[in-house]
Amino acid sequence: MMTRSSFVRLMAAATFAAALPTLAPALHAQDIGIDVGTKAPAAPLQTLDGKPANLSEFIGKSPVLIEFWATWCPNCRELEPTLLKMVKKYSPRMQFVGVAVSVNESPELVKRYAAKHDFTHHILYDKTGDALTAYNVPATSYIVVLDKSGTVVYTGLGGDQNLEAAIEKGLGTE
Repeated sequence: MMTRSSFVRLMAAATFAAALPTLAPALHAQDIGIDVGTKAPAAPLQTLDGKPANLSEFIGKSPVLIEFWATWCPNCRELEPTLLKMVKKYSPRMQFVGVAVSVNESPELVKRYAAKHDFTHHILYDKTGDALTAYNVPATSYIVVLDKSGTVVYTGLGGDQNLEAAIEKGLGTE
């Protein structure tokens, strides 16, 4: 005999399972953040030393992978080994830019983290949130890949992204 609590759990699971197909489109990485196919916007940032910088310095000169990240982000830490491998494998054909969010961290903290984890790519700090807004960033561990013309060719979120395939899109070699 089924108890009332078992019945409620069963009905909740059935309702979720029935709703899953309608939720699936919202779960695709390409459906969040800046639209694939658009030109990447400029966005004011600062260096970890507090000097003005802008994403426009990287856009339209070569392919670029931009990661919006934080030192406290578990998905970013999961993605980090793959990202660092890609930096070694694809630099300088692909530029790599880490945009550290300003939520619960400072440029000094980001600088220490980057040094401790042997980051060799560009790390900038989004003190005002302008880059987050310009790229419609849904969360940390958000990746945007641009081709040489500055067009968005990939967006993704989470710690298990296929960065190599995304980079190949940016290089035009997929």
